[in-house]
Amino acid sequence: MGPKTQTQETSDKTIPSTGLKLRVPDDSRILIVCGDDSITERLNLAFREAGFVSECVKSITAGCESARSGRFQVIVTTPLLGDGSWRRLIDIAAHYDFGFVVVLVATTFDIQEWTEALSYGAFDVLDALHELPKAAEIAKRAMWAAYLKGAGPEPRAASLSKAAWA
Repeated sequence: MGPKTQTQETSDKTIPSTGLKLRVPDDSRILIVCGDDSITERLNLAFREAGFVSECVKSITAGCESARSGRFQVIVTTPLLGDGSWRRLIDIAAHYDFGFVVVLVATTFDIQEWTEALSYGAFDVLDALHELPKAAEIAKRAMWAAYLKGAGPEPRAASLSKAAWA
């Protein structure tokens, strides 16, 4: 990154930190669709530590059936499993007017595939080898996107914690 401009320096100094704490909504549910037990376990742990309830399935077909239940606001999936691709999940969201969002977790994904995934409707693409620690933060943002699309409970993720009111 280059040096800050005068405008950036002024903005940084004049906008105070709010100190708000993000919370995960009580009814937030994430579906993990992944055939790799190692990735599933790491995602499940990250989501549990962040306060999310997550369920796991190992096939796109089972993921699609679970997605149709309407219980999930965020679906985290690997791009390709033996019985199909992540595109089926996006198609279900569009066809049934579900508001869930799909986040992809890939071990190999080039920039063209990443761009294509975002243009097709994926919320984000995470690198499974390096970015799984960010998964919970991405899920919080995805939860807001799902809420804006009409999925699930209102995410009180941006609400102030009781301590912030004191």
